[in-house]
Amino acid sequence: MTTTAAADPIHYPFGDVTPALGESIELAPDLRWLRMGLPFALNHINLWLLEDTLDGVRGWTIVDCGIDSPPTRAAWEQVFATQLGGLPVLRVVVTHMHPDHVGLAHWLTARWNCLLWMSATDYAVACMAARGCLAIGGEPMAGHFAAHGLTDADTLAAIRKRTDYYCGLVPAMPTRFVRLQDGDTLRIGTRDWRCVAGYGHAPEHISLHCAPEALFIAGDMLLPRISTNISVNDNEPLSNPLQQFLDSLAHFATLLPEDALIFPSHGLPFRGAHARIAQLQQHHRERLTDVLQACATPQTAAELLPVLFKRPLDLHQITFAMGESIAHLHKLWFDGQLRRLEENGVYRFVR
Repeated sequence: MTTTAAADPIHYPFGDVTPALGESIELAPDLRWLRMGLPFALNHINLWLLEDTLDGVRGWTIVDCGIDSPPTRAAWEQVFATQLGGLPVLRVVVTHMHPDHVGLAHWLTARWNCLLWMSATDYAVACMAARGCLAIGGEPMAGHFAAHGLTDADTLAAIRKRTDYYCGLVPAMPTRFVRLQDGDTLRIGTRDWRCVAGYGHAPEHISLHCAPEALFIAGDMLLPRISTNISVNDNEPLSNPLQQFLDSLAHFATLLPEDALIFPSHGLPFRGAHARIAQLQQHHRERLTDVLQACATPQTAAELLPVLFKRPLDLHQITFAMGESIAHLHKLWFDGQLRRLEENGVYRFVR
């Protein structure tokens, strides 16, 4: 879902300049921006290098990893050869368990003999998914979406075949890690970064906030031009992630000054945190209103896709769109504004 406006209050202090593959741009002292490619419509992820000292050794902390693919490994090797000033990587911090963020954690930590730092919840889910103990895709996802009205046989068949989606991008996880929790402080170089947990997009997403300099490594929780995907997934079918996400946005609004410099995982670094939070809140209010109006008659999540998404969707996008549609229905259902009906194993929602 996009959320652009004609008079955009979001400001991009570095303009449209982005780092070339395998190179970096310094955005603040001892903080560098990398960008790696992704094989999706969302074709990039932003990663961060923070100059650090750990146990008396000078080096770098990496924040987020990219997917495990030959091009991403090659780009990292170029970074190691040209961007680190001959210093080692001391640790790898991962904001959450999605493949573009954690996919290469196993390789990076082995390559530099260092530890992974992330929340215990996301570490556990990533380990289960990478080892095939938690299905992401395949028959469970197809059944979940069929129960919410998805009937196209070709689409369901394609989803059933996606049994290796997660482990194809995250083939392994480090066997050891350091747990990050909300409120923890990480001393990275000369800065203290407070861990800020966010919910709704991932089980326990960790952003990093340097309050004295108003810097915020947001991960996927605060993006400048697209709205974070909020999905009800088959492994947690009765969840209410949209409420969790909105609660997290409200918390960020109390935490961040308006002029904070936000480092998002997708898009450009920006200022205007309060304005962006307000845009996202308004975006979801409007979508909830659209869904509520459509549910004057019983609707499945699949039937609401044209209400929520005005563009054609490929298979990858349909999986996100279905999860998002269910999330909006669940928010209204949990709030008591909709009733959930079940007939022949299919759920419909109505006012």
